[in-house]
Amino acid sequence: MVYAIEAHDLRKSFPLKVRKRAGASGVGDTGGAEGAEGAGGDAIAASVEAVRGVTLYVAAGEVFGFLGPNGAGKTTCQRMLTTLLSIDSGSAQVAGYDVSKNPHEVRQQIGYISQLGGADLPATGRENLRLTGRLYGLAPRQVEQKIAQLSRLLSLDELLDRKVRTYSGGQKRRLEIALGIIHEPQVLFMDEPTTGLDPQNRLSLWQHISKLREGGMTIFLTTHYLDEADQLADRLAIIDHGQIVAEGTPAALKGQVKNAQGQQPTLDDVFFEKTGRSLRDISWEDEK
Repeated sequence: MVYAIEAHDLRKSFPLKVRKRAGASGVGDTGGAEGAEGAGGDAIAASVEAVRGVTLYVAAGEVFGFLGPNGAGKTTCQRMLTTLLSIDSGSAQVAGYDVSKNPHEVRQQIGYISQLGGADLPATGRENLRLTGRLYGLAPRQVEQKIAQLSRLLSLDELLDRKVRTYSGGQKRRLEIALGIIHEPQVLFMDEPTTGLDPQNRLSLWQHISKLREGGMTIFLTTHYLDEADQLADRLAIIDHGQIVAEGTPAALKGQVKNAQGQQPTLDDVFFEKTGRSLRDISWEDEK
């Protein structure tokens, strides 16, 4: 099997500086982080391990869902795989290139769509696409060809010459997908792509994501929506406290648990059994 993403024992820690209470002994209250007494005994240099030995494989051409509670390590893993964050230990290959040794080559082969988006709001959709295409080194003629192709694929024809600040949430998200794939990446990373969209726009975006998969693109998808993971992901992994606690197809994972009411198990049942929390509750907390 050909893998688009291979990660072996990924680890990442972040430094913390925790103030020690006057007269306290030892390392003080560091919340479980490792540390040592600082100069003068009034502060502690500590660290927290956000990712603790993550190993995962994503096959070429599949949609891989990545779920987890807030603070579980999802974003840290994704940022390491996209070269935005250095790897402390372990290794990762994306699109055949080592993330640490060949970051430039990795960036040429991936697209990244963050939750916050990256489109320039005062510019038109066409201007955004032209700029992004040129930044990726495409010739002007290639850029225009790609704009025409992506307009058809993502239903952007009537939007291209409007300023992005006039777009609806769903329209803006489709443009951001186009910006992420104008250079024809092998792997597309999508962080919470439908957050904040109404049900109609979410369904429309699902259809567009399915088109990308049908075209052979590998998609690494983080989401808080259970129905989204169930609908789109060929396989998924759940991360908690920096470690993978479950991995498999949605059907296989649901087959491993029982529903408390005796109904057909759902991904929320899987998530609750593995993490002790309901992903629906976490999603609601995020949107308050």
